[in-house]
Amino acid sequence: MKRSTWLDLLAGEDGQALALPAATRMLLGELDDRLFEFWNLGENVFLAWCEENDAIRLLVVPHYAIAEAIHSKSAPVEEIAESNDFINRILTNPKHLTPDEFQKVALALGGCVETIACRVGEAVTAELVDRLVNRYGISLVRGRAVVLLDAVGFSLHTPLEQVAMLNSLAYSVNSAYRQLLSKDIHINFARTTTGDGFYIWNRARTVDANISLYKLMMLILADNAVAQRKARGAWVPRLRAAFHVGEHYEFYQVEALNPTTFSYIVGPVTIDLSRMIEQAMPNQILLGDFDIEMTENGIPVEVSTLDFVARTAASLHQLRGLSIADDRIENILCYLTGRRTDLGGYAVAPYRIHDKHGIPRTVFNAKINIHREKAAPIYLGVQNEELASPHYERVIERTTEPAG
Repeated sequence: MKRSTWLDLLAGEDGQALALPAATRMLLGELDDRLFEFWNLGENVFLAWCEENDAIRLLVVPHYAIAEAIHSKSAPVEEIAESNDFINRILTNPKHLTPDEFQKVALALGGCVETIACRVGEAVTAELVDRLVNRYGISLVRGRAVVLLDAVGFSLHTPLEQVAMLNSLAYSVNSAYRQLLSKDIHINFARTTTGDGFYIWNRARTVDANISLYKLMMLILADNAVAQRKARGAWVPRLRAAFHVGEHYEFYQVEALNPTTFSYIVGPVTIDLSRMIEQAMPNQILLGDFDIEMTENGIPVEVSTLDFVARTAASLHQLRGLSIADDRIENILCYLTGRRTDLGGYAVAPYRIHDKHGIPRTVFNAKINIHREKAAPIYLGVQNEELASPHYERVIERTTEPAG
């Protein structure tokens, strides 16, 4: 079959391949051939599907129809906003709908409804169909944590040095991932290059998944810091990092004649990260200001930046015993910088920065201290006192409760 290389990737949410029976693979292959035909090399995208009368009904629209539905030149501003909200609700919701829901969406959006004879059941489950359909669609993902790692001064290096720097960063990513797995911390991460760094995110979107991504960032930066100490040339990049939680669109671009097996992301969270990193100093770690709904044990909870870092700090005992440069982690701390208060609490210092368009954003300066059993400590991030730049405008402090 044409796209057999991704069938195993569809099967496991944790990124692990699942053994699919031969009959199931054959049926999925036949279904994928029909989807590929309707997709037509990226001309169309799929917005929804349902199962009805031993068949799959599929809502197919041209890829440009979504933008046109929002940005009609003749529509009033209020209608454009309503259209945008309506489209985003469709892109956020599951693509697998009931027949009634499907009919309502199809009538509202127009497009073409295609029918494929396929019985959804034990052999070809709705979950497998949904993941397959998603390869040809666009989704709006809310509440996802994303890390941006950026190599400082990347464009000033020779092409061969740039290749070596990106390879060094990729090795640090893989090494950190392997370390987390050794502690049974599973993270189904994805990444896409920015040219001089990577966006990295966890495909899962729970509180624990986002915390695991933050831990991955910690270990990547630690591995990179040790490599910098040992390097004799410019092949190890000096990094700056930004971490934020927000929403983005996720899609699969065309590679040759097929959708890629990995996704791309673009949207508010990636824009915020790129603007944050522009103002970051070498070695700095910035966190965005978020207060967003995440899932914890299947229950929606509101988590702010301060809550998130506190939750992460409380779970860092999991990383003790991991090895960095052949020495084990004895203790690890993470926190947002600020000052001690007279009452024994801690006043975290938010900063307002302005991007190249003059748009303000609130950020937090983060520090990570890794103490090892025999080797020197690793200090990641910059001190609060180093943020005297006019780019960083202090805003109202946020006080945490004193311990105990």
